[in-house]
Amino acid sequence: MGKKRTEKIVFENVKILDAGAKGVSVAKAPDGKVIFLPNVVPGDVVDVQTMKKRKAYYEGKAIKIHEFSEHRIEPVCDHFGACGGCKWQNMKYSQQLFYKNQEVYNNLKRIGKIELPEFEPILGSEKQLFYRNKMEFGFSNARWMTDAEIQSGTEFDNKNALGFHIPRMWDKILDIEKCHLQEDPSNEIRNEIKQFANENNLTFFNARAVEGLLRTLMIRTASTGELMVLIQFFENDKNGIELMMNFLAERFPQITSLQYVINQKLNDTLYDQDIILFKGRDYILEEMEGLHFSINAKSFYQTNSDQAYELYKITREFAGLTGNETVYDLYTGTGTIAQFVSKKAKKVIGVEAVPEAIIDAKANAERNNITNCEFYVGDMKNVFNDEFINQHGQPDVIITDPPRDGMHKDVVEMLLKTDVPKIVYVSCNSATQARDLALMDEKYKVVRVRPVDMFPQTHHVENVVLLEKR
Repeated sequence: MGKKRTEKIVFENVKILDAGAKGVSVAKAPDGKVIFLPNVVPGDVVDVQTMKKRKAYYEGKAIKIHEFSEHRIEPVCDHFGACGGCKWQNMKYSQQLFYKNQEVYNNLKRIGKIELPEFEPILGSEKQLFYRNKMEFGFSNARWMTDAEIQSGTEFDNKNALGFHIPRMWDKILDIEKCHLQEDPSNEIRNEIKQFANENNLTFFNARAVEGLLRTLMIRTASTGELMVLIQFFENDKNGIELMMNFLAERFPQITSLQYVINQKLNDTLYDQDIILFKGRDYILEEMEGLHFSINAKSFYQTNSDQAYELYKITREFAGLTGNETVYDLYTGTGTIAQFVSKKAKKVIGVEAVPEAIIDAKANAERNNITNCEFYVGDMKNVFNDEFINQHGQPDVIITDPPRDGMHKDVVEMLLKTDVPKIVYVSCNSATQARDLALMDEKYKVVRVRPVDMFPQTHHVENVVLLEKR
């Protein structure tokens, strides 16, 4: 028996009510169920075609707009709608900030169920375009065709693409002409690579057949003007690789770090790969308040450098350091926050699970002549224990900046045990942050909250919370 097709229903003149999770908007169907739909703005009045029907909601798309929201603007990017990147580019920036702030508030209130102080105003990003310092693009020999191209009936000989994965389509890449997320020469480098590869018959990756030379491209830029370009090749074709790398070295002499990888795994993650330096040095330098941080191909660094600086300033301000404190920086990464607050602390102890990140952190501290930071590697729930505190001293302030999943419950328990007077909790996911705050509520009161927008045109938002012992 064939798969049962979902019956598609059309609802007319539906008002978009709110912005929901993951960048989609929310409306109500005549039967009272919620509808989730992309590429519309709260305040729009649209006809909706449902795509999926669930018990409690529909997923749909707008097929006609009757009234435009006052919050709607014209997206600047030609790829808007097909590309899943900047889902909110059609919404005024002031309104994006409103919904981000509301999401943090709702999560802390509904999930955390804790008493909250008045929020401090969400910190918007001065740059709303061209703010990312790292972009990754995929090569494909079977590019995603737009509706217009399919309807034109034209036969396309060259289906090579260098761009972004279409959401939920692991093997489809949307070819990108101009992306508004990273400053030049990012677009120029990407377009010239594609042109050169086409002219020289270098093969683009085929994800289904698992073949082809060119696999992914990563471009990293720094506020210092330094530039890293890394290409992942799938096939070990010495001639093809040298042809492409020599072209890049000659065409873009300003590249600080030109590297490549031959990756024949099924996935394209870099962490377990040998990275080969072709020209320059194997890192670029980022600068912040006179501190220099080296970023290599595998390093984690906040993707919006300007706004990372603002986030760290708020973190330091919330910590309220006087110069006499012992500070623990949990999930320290490459030690940026630790070093950033170190000149106002007696000593800073950073802990991180990724060994390479700790190697970077130590090298950066040395480069910056910082002698009051110590870095330790290990899984937080195993390392951060009574013995660790006996060894390094009772902390006066703990800064924690965990990954999206939040903190392991053992880490939260240990935090409660430390009896530390102040905790600054930096989060990129206010839902897991709210869960953790609820677990700490008995002993720690939330006294300050400030959301920070690191990713304009998207639904993502960071949040900084100061907790003080009750």
